[in-house]
Amino acid sequence: MLRRCALFLIPFAAALTCALSTDRAAQTTPIRGFPQDALAEQARLEEILRATPDTSLLHEYLRMMSEEPHHAGSPGSKAVAEYALEKYRSWGVDARIEEFKVLLPTPLERHVELLSPGNYVARLEETAFPGDKDLADANQLPSFNAFSADGDVTGELVFVNYGIPQDYETLAELGIDVRGKIVIAKYGRSWRGIKPKVAAEHGAIACIIYSDPEEDGYYVDEPYPIGPMRPEHGVQRGSVMDMPLHPGDPLTPGWGSTDGARRLDRAEAATIMSIPVLPISFGDAMPLLRALGGLLAPNDDWKGALPITYHIGPGPATVRVALSFDWQVRSIYDVVVQIPGAVYPDQWVIHGNHHDAWVNGGQDPLSGAVAVMESVRSFSELMKTGWRPKRTMIFALWDAEEWGLIGSTEWGEDHAEELRENGVAYFNTDSYSRGWLGVQGSHTLETFFQELARDTRDPISGKSALEAIVDRDLERARTAEDSLRASEREFRIGALGSGSDYTVFVDHINIASANIGFGGVQATGIYHSIYDSYDFFMRFHNPTFAYGKTLAGAMAVGMLRMADAPILPFSFSDAALTFAEYVSEISELAAQEVGEGALDVSALRSAVGELAEAGRAFDQALAVATALGANALERESDALESINQMIYLTERELGIEEGLPRRPWFRHMMYAPGFYTGYGVKTIPAVREALEQGDLAEAGRFTLVVADAVQRMATAVREVTDRLAGLR
Repeated sequence: MLRRCALFLIPFAAALTCALSTDRAAQTTPIRGFPQDALAEQARLEEILRATPDTSLLHEYLRMMSEEPHHAGSPGSKAVAEYALEKYRSWGVDARIEEFKVLLPTPLERHVELLSPGNYVARLEETAFPGDKDLADANQLPSFNAFSADGDVTGELVFVNYGIPQDYETLAELGIDVRGKIVIAKYGRSWRGIKPKVAAEHGAIACIIYSDPEEDGYYVDEPYPIGPMRPEHGVQRGSVMDMPLHPGDPLTPGWGSTDGARRLDRAEAATIMSIPVLPISFGDAMPLLRALGGLLAPNDDWKGALPITYHIGPGPATVRVALSFDWQVRSIYDVVVQIPGAVYPDQWVIHGNHHDAWVNGGQDPLSGAVAVMESVRSFSELMKTGWRPKRTMIFALWDAEEWGLIGSTEWGEDHAEELRENGVAYFNTDSYSRGWLGVQGSHTLETFFQELARDTRDPISGKSALEAIVDRDLERARTAEDSLRASEREFRIGALGSGSDYTVFVDHINIASANIGFGGVQATGIYHSIYDSYDFFMRFHNPTFAYGKTLAGAMAVGMLRMADAPILPFSFSDAALTFAEYVSEISELAAQEVGEGALDVSALRSAVGELAEAGRAFDQALAVATALGANALERESDALESINQMIYLTERELGIEEGLPRRPWFRHMMYAPGFYTGYGVKTIPAVREALEQGDLAEAGRFTLVVADAVQRMATAVREVTDRLAGLR
């Protein structure tokens, strides 16, 4: 996966039990969008989907697919795609590979050298330990940052802490200028691509990023191979493409990179980094940091866990960074399964997870990818009973996610016209480990995921995923107030920023989307390194594959509910509740940044109020319609086809053609990754970021634009409510 933001992947905890008592309970538990007399049959189908995923098969797929390095553009990645394709076809489902041609630069030269005082040449190589069969594999992609610029530069070194905008404000207060300097930054606090971007904006000529042990090394736990943390020479690979402008192939922004597609010249590509940037280990970073002089780190936040005194510089350390890349267009391979809908074939429910890794990818991405495969096999077994989904289901294993969400973005852009008409919802997984359910997504889906969590069983305790979260919070509570808050807590989903393959669906095409996963028990430090191996997964993540079975079953149930619901289970009341919270945050931010009352948010408050009212009326109409019963709704199938399309197209109303200021690819007015956060979400982003930049005029203009988008959604909800009320 690209990098997770703080809320991302508190991964899903739910291995569903097949006990008859649970099944009987499920038959009487309401499911949004389903009539009461359809619940028994729905429970029967869900039982099959929860029971079918096989832990031994999950193990088999992961062992086979992680056997060799398989970065995008390599023979290994193609082999993984073909392995999944062969499995799918052996189960009798319609599967194909869709190939795209994209820019994937690989390193030719990597050199970092301390020239003075003293001399040190960075080894730039991870240590292969005995006992892990994958660490010495041939064809490993060396440690580098994809889409760095070429360059051979020499300059004084400056330590910039995490290399985020606030750190440069501190440097300015200290009188330190990085123009003409090489900067070194710690991983953490922000997506890696922000660090060289901000460095270049301040005039730096190169950027080095290192993993401080305070973040994911010996300061946290024992390093690998003894424990799960990053060892001395472990390195975090990763893309530094400027994805806040747009993800996907840098040469085909906004259109699919198919064979023969128009391509920009590389010099025109806006998302390629303008300076050289390279990741290194803390083992290689320590001689560089030790050679720094100048001011001491101004506070504890600027210090790490290395056994040195942290200085800022500049100098006297002088460093040379030399990088060059093979800038080739290479083939990538998306594996796509389609199970046609028997009633509404032009309404698509989509679930995706990537299959490419930086090296072997035992956890990231294969833990999630093999769960998708078992979900597909579960549906293939269900179809043997004669069942067919009402709506078309699409399952995808994306390629080149690690390089910048490329496989999913190119597929989405290539199929954009169909997706705008047909896309009901997109569900994303990426990887998992032991832990708790986490969901981020479109808030029209909040009740849908509350119910899915309610009906998902934690594989350890046997309780629901909701109860497992409460138990965790109660265990962590330090005061009576904490305990009360935990016991009364409602399940809420977070907002989507970026960092995985949902981005093109929610941000560009404006399809209701969600990212789902399990985790949070085991801290690890092997992200994007050679140590993310099969052996590591079996030792530290989930050797029983119980959570993989739960994830496969839970996602299959979610796909089934969205595909078969007579009336789509969107909730506009949920959306309005969350949007109102965002408006309050914007109002408070405006008061802080530009003064009390300087930004008029009354139109936005009014629009959200209209949506809340429309949402309540929709809820009432939905209750009346589902009370008609399964037979009556089946007779209304033709009317429901257009009603359901109206429901899912409401999310499109939150997008605008012009997109966000200075980054038109991002069209959603409620959610976007921040321009300077990379993955971290900015809600009501055009207004929020304008306020943060002190641009009151732009904030005022987009307050009205967002209000208009919310009002359009409210109008669409009223129209669909009128249609629902007409059912008999």
